[in-house]
Amino acid sequence: MKLRFMLPTDYDNLIGLWNRAKFPYKPQGRDSRENIEKQLKRDDLFFYVIEDNDRLVASVIVSHNGRKGWINRLAVDPQYRGQGLALQLIEYAENLLKEEGIGIFACLIEDWNYTSEKLFTSVGYQKHEDIIYYTKRIDSSV
Repeated sequence: MKLRFMLPTDYDNLIGLWNRAKFPYKPQGRDSRENIEKQLKRDDLFFYVIEDNDRLVASVIVSHNGRKGWINRLAVDPQYRGQGLALQLIEYAENLLKEEGIGIFACLIEDWNYTSEKLFTSVGYQKHEDIIYYTKRIDSSV
């Protein structure tokens, strides 16, 4: 298996992975081909994938705002779970953020996603019950 930077030509395979992983996404908004191709060109946003032969089996988006780093959209193909791919992506993301001078790593996990809670807790992330997350969307598709 190979860990590498995502290419624009990987878009359909990324969406296939997210579908296999039952991963929610916004195909008309932030996860559209056009938006992801724009995001791939940014200096503060990194898309990484793991492929097995020519099949994408795991992905993560790593970003930062100069102060805090974010591990986003971590997905592993159900057939490849339990092999340490998510841990490999977290470690890679943290190292990348350290190289960018970032010392705080964060992720958002929906309350129903106990698997992700367990995963991030196992590698030292702390759950903050005192934080309430707000968003304002210009459109429900973004």
